[in-house]
Amino acid sequence: MDLIATLQSELETLRSRMKELESENAKLSAQLSNCSCQETKEKGNGSFLKKGVLEGHGKKKNKLRDLGYGAMMHHSKRYVALKVMYFGLRFYGFASEAQMDPTVEGELFKALERTRLIFGDKKELQYSRCGRTDKGVSSVGQVIALFLRSNHRESRGDNKYPGENSIEESCGEIDYVRVLNRVLPNDIRIMGWSPIPVGFSARFSCLSRVYKYFFWQGNLNITAMQTAAEKFLGEHDFRNFCKMDADNVHNYRRHIILFEILPFNESDNADQLMIMKIKGSAFLWHQVRCMVAVLFLIGQGLESPNVIDLLLDIERTPRKPQFPMAPEIPLVLQSCEFEGLKFICSSDTKQALNEHLEWECRSYKLQSAIFHEALLNSSCIEIDNNISSDHTKKKGASHIPLLSRPTEPSYEERRKKLDA
Repeated sequence: MDLIATLQSELETLRSRMKELESENAKLSAQLSNCSCQETKEKGNGSFLKKGVLEGHGKKKNKLRDLGYGAMMHHSKRYVALKVMYFGLRFYGFASEAQMDPTVEGELFKALERTRLIFGDKKELQYSRCGRTDKGVSSVGQVIALFLRSNHRESRGDNKYPGENSIEESCGEIDYVRVLNRVLPNDIRIMGWSPIPVGFSARFSCLSRVYKYFFWQGNLNITAMQTAAEKFLGEHDFRNFCKMDADNVHNYRRHIILFEILPFNESDNADQLMIMKIKGSAFLWHQVRCMVAVLFLIGQGLESPNVIDLLLDIERTPRKPQFPMAPEIPLVLQSCEFEGLKFICSSDTKQALNEHLEWECRSYKLQSAIFHEALLNSSCIEIDNNISSDHTKKKGASHIPLLSRPTEPSYEERRKKLDA
C-alpha cells in the first residue's frame, strides 16, 4: 500500500510539472509570434543589440534556433488554398481528430512540417478543410486553406484570386505542389495551389460539392434508380438519409442540385461500370452512402421509387428505418466549387504529377490483371462433391420492406436524452 501511495504521489508531481511546462511553452510561443527582432542601436556605447521579446532569453532562443524555428520566424507567409487528391483505401478518414492513424490530414501535416512550409499550430495557420471524408473514402478535389511560408518579402494576407493578378501573385513564389509532392506518400498528391483572401474558408466559402459513386450495373434497374434519384432534387430534410448527430447538428435540410446515373467509360465482357453523380451545397454525415443504399434496393426491385417520398416526409416517417449503408470504397469527393478560385502549378510540376498518376493507374491495372488471371486459372480446378464441408448453405434472408423495419430514435428523442 505504501508503494502505491508513493507512486500516486510521484504521478501527481509529474502531472503538475507537465502543466507548468505547457504553460511555459504557451507563453514562449506567444512571445515568438510577436517578436520583431529589429536591430536598434543601444544608447551610450554604440553597440548593436537585437531588440525584441526574445531579449534576455538567450538560452531558450539558441535552443529554438537549433530546432530551425529561428529561420522560420523570419520568413514571410501567405494564405493559400491547396487542392488535394488521395486514394482513401488505407486511411482512417481525412480528419486527424479521430485518434486513428493513418489519416490524410496527418500525412499532409507531416509533409508540411518536413518541408518547413508551416510554423505554429492550426489556429495560427487559420487552417480549414472543405470536406471531412470518412474511412476508405477517396477524393480528387478536396480543398484545404492555411498560411504557408512564402518567398515574397512581405506576408500576403490580402491575396487576390488567380486571374485578377496571377503573374504577380505566382512570380518567384515557392512551387508548393512540387515541394510537397516530393515528400508525400504515393496515394496522396497536391494537384494545385491558389492565393486566397484572408476571409476565405475552405468549408464555409464552398458553393457546392460533387460526389461520385462507382458501381457495376449487373442486374440493377437503372431506369427505376434514376426515377427515384430525381426525387432527391431540391431542398429536403435528409434526417432519414444520414447518421444523425443530434448533439452538434440541428438543421437537417440540405439542397441537392444534381443527381444523375451515367455509364462510365469502362466495362468488361459481362458488365458495365456506372457512376452516380451527386451535387449539393452541403452534405450530412454518411448522407451520400445512405441515399445510394436505398437506390440499390430500388434497383434490385426490392423497394418502389415512392419510398424516397415517404422517407423524405418527416411527419409521416419521423424515425429512420434501420438499413446498412453502401460500401465506402467506391465513393469519391470529385470537386469543391468556389467563386473565383483557380488552382495553378508550374508546367514541369504538372507533367511530373500526370506521370505519377499514370504510373499509379498502371500499377493498379497490373494488380487487376493478376486477379483476373487467377479467375481464369480457377476454371481448371475440378469439383469433387464427395468432399464434405462444414459450411452449410444458408437460405437468402427475405427482404423486409424499409418502412416495416425497426427504427432509430427520432431527433427529438435524441435531444431529450441528451438534455436529460
